[in-house]
Amino acid sequence: MANNIHKPIFHITGEKGWINDPNGVVKFKNQYHVFYQYHPYSCEWGPMHWGHVVSDDLKTFKYLPNALTPGDEFDKDGCFSGSSLVKDGVLYVAYTGFINNENPEDVRQIQCLASSKDGIHFKKHGAIITGDDLPSDYKKCDFRDPKLIFKDGFYYIFAVTRKVSGGGSIVLFKSKYLKKWEFVNDVLTHNSEGKMLECIDYHEDLNLILYSEQDFPSESEHCLNIHSCEYEIGKLDDKYKFIPNCEKTLLDYGFDFYAAQIMDEDHILFAWMNMWGRNNPSSKYGFAGMLTVPRKVEVVDNMLLQTPIIYGELKEKAPVKDKYSTCMSVGVIKLEVKDLKSLDVKLRKGDDEETRFYLKDDTFYFDRSKSGEKITGDEKDEYSLNGMRKMPYLKKDKTTIYFVLDKYSVEIFVNGITMSNVIYPKENSDIFELNISSNESNITIYK
Repeated sequence: MANNIHKPIFHITGEKGWINDPNGVVKFKNQYHVFYQYHPYSCEWGPMHWGHVVSDDLKTFKYLPNALTPGDEFDKDGCFSGSSLVKDGVLYVAYTGFINNENPEDVRQIQCLASSKDGIHFKKHGAIITGDDLPSDYKKCDFRDPKLIFKDGFYYIFAVTRKVSGGGSIVLFKSKYLKKWEFVNDVLTHNSEGKMLECIDYHEDLNLILYSEQDFPSESEHCLNIHSCEYEIGKLDDKYKFIPNCEKTLLDYGFDFYAAQIMDEDHILFAWMNMWGRNNPSSKYGFAGMLTVPRKVEVVDNMLLQTPIIYGELKEKAPVKDKYSTCMSVGVIKLEVKDLKSLDVKLRKGDDEETRFYLKDDTFYFDRSKSGEKITGDEKDEYSLNGMRKMPYLKKDKTTIYFVLDKYSVEIFVNGITMSNVIYPKENSDIFELNISSNESNITIYK
């Protein structure tokens, strides 16, 4: 879908300007629709629109006109994140209208509704839930990102907000006809440890709730991003409390992953492959931000596992003994390994550049310190300053690893656990170099 030589080949970006969160990912009239937070007028965050692309196969995407543009009384300063629901042949989108004010406490974030019969042209229906509908112990200025579902004859909206006493929460509202809404409950059994939650997503059939957490305190060397995306596995009880089966878990261990959203119909996940507080070397090419490759997700043994939707055609399949090398800057490399003992991979390697991924002491390490143009962020810990991230290795007899490479990114999947990272190497840094020790290894190349 790239429209100039500098853009990613198969990752979603805006036609120009800034993008962040995926919104309202949905299958409608046999096509996949992906919306995203979009500022078309600069490569910096600005008044949010809903950008829009569509695909027949999740591999190639076509730009459509913006689905939502700010400017009405209820969304005059932005159309923030939200979700989609198909009901009776109509595509509904719930989103947050943003009204800015000089005093932060006077900012208003209002839940709004729009609809479309063709998936292209959207009619706004205005505000449906405002801060006045929240109990008094929640802040009206932090109230956003509605997740709209339909269950047992009622519509429900999950939204994120913040307690007056501090800490993010997820609240639930209920309606019979999408017009009059009543507050039901605070869904989580705990408040967030960070400043605020964002981008709630809920899937009853997966027993899954996920969200992004702002200013989340680091718990370990595996959780170093200031803002992280997490999930919990469990169920809503009869009082609409989400009862988890296990501890909350990071959804991705890389530098650049936020605001994940899963399509209800086919359980396809997209996330923003960037992070707040990062510089954007791509701005000189007229765009900033991209979405992850689409990923098929499933829940197995209380873990959310992800598999990439593969871009490209099968080019090579061969056994590997100890070493393997090829030229690869865009495409997918799949490794299938029995009894993995050691692994050291160098990606996008050139004369003075390389991105490294290696296994040491049952932990995977990702190193982008020599990956090209320097990427900086708000994190000040030693690992972040040295361009490092870590991911636990859950040992299995058989290990499947995917390396998904595009011009400015590498997404790594190890038995469904992921690391997503942006890199900016030179175009001629294109060597893939593998050193591996195992009982058996096979490599498959897609380009």
